[in-house]
Amino acid sequence: MEKQVYDFTIILEQDEDGIYVASVPELEGCYTQGKTFEEVLERIKEAIELCLEADEDIEPMNFIGIQKIKIDKPVA
Repeated sequence: MEKQVYDFTIILEQDEDGIYVASVPELEGCYTQGKTFEEVLERIKEAIELCLEADEDIEPMNFIGIQKIKIDKPVA
């Protein structure tokens, strides 16, 4: 059985409760969460595998980087 190897970039964040959240920008709707860093990494691999089963047209992106942008919002 032939396999295709994919190399995905994941975004890892931590919410206000300390829960880790991982998402894959290249796979719409592919995200998960976990209580530990190790747990979220294991779960995002499982989520990616499920997303790959459902979607046949995968177009990997070329990851450039992450940039924070500060926006001043007027207070009413």
